[in-house]
Amino acid sequence: MILTVTPNPSLDRTYELPSLDRGRVLRAAGDRIDPGGKGVNVSRAAAAAGVPTTAVLPLGGAPGVLLAELLGGQGVNVTAVSIAGQTRSNISLAEPDGTLTKINTTGPKLSAQESGLLLDTVRTSRADASWIAGCGSLPGGLAPDWYADLVAAARTACVRVALDASGPALRAALPAGPDVIKPDASQLAASVGRPVSTLGEAVGAAQELHALGAGAVLASLGRNGLLLVGEQGVCHATTEPAEPAGAVRGTAGAGDAALAGFLIAGGDGPGALRSALAHGAAAGRLPGSVMPAPSDLRPDQVRITRDLPLDLPLAEPGTP
Repeated sequence: MILTVTPNPSLDRTYELPSLDRGRVLRAAGDRIDPGGKGVNVSRAAAAAGVPTTAVLPLGGAPGVLLAELLGGQGVNVTAVSIAGQTRSNISLAEPDGTLTKINTTGPKLSAQESGLLLDTVRTSRADASWIAGCGSLPGGLAPDWYADLVAAARTACVRVALDASGPALRAALPAGPDVIKPDASQLAASVGRPVSTLGEAVGAAQELHALGAGAVLASLGRNGLLLVGEQGVCHATTEPAEPAGAVRGTAGAGDAALAGFLIAGGDGPGALRSALAHGAAAGRLPGSVMPAPSDLRPDQVRITRDLPLDLPLAEPGTP
């Protein structure tokens, strides 16, 4: 069972637009509403793959009620922590070429009691978990070391823990020793304080985070695939052939699907890396933040190599 923790979940509304023209009345070609938040998406991808999953969420107001109902309908068990604030709602505007414009709200501020209850709920829900995945931004009221406490709680219970965080929350959690972290190029750059513009620079940054405490680093590099750095060395995964123009409908949730694919396949080594990219690429072909089912996956198109072109420029470089 995969247990996910999303401290700042959301309802995500996605509108598909022919083009994004400021100052005009636009008609959406399609729209949908999905449960949102990085950990929420990991649970949704796990459920779509038939893997038991529980999402621990702070929920409040009518959006919180709807979010729980939508997740239940997708096969995700929800363990809710009731909060006084209202669960946030986000908007994504998707264009035909794959460009995604996101409008994210801040979300509610949790009290000290709500913060402690959220961590306590993880402790009481972890019994059958093979992985605990802590994902996403921390809402107001949660200290930057909250994820470090989560990692420590998982370690105490001998449960492996994955972390998808950034900034001070990621840096504070590294000494606690998460089994895997999942940064993108921008998060790699911010964590090491220097630009990441080539595949070699991404490898160097990931190795630095590994040395600081991460068991493995699963780095999402957009069109340049996924990078895995850990005790087994360095692996790079790409899709071949590349996705044709127009095939990518959006990237919302693709990185979360990749993390789910990695954990589903055991969370270690080239096989898990292949599963990660197959899930992430499939999510990019689906509307909104729909998570892929097994029939959507194309693992045969994933190429894994240890002979990396280190001077390859990244299509989406990261800056500190």
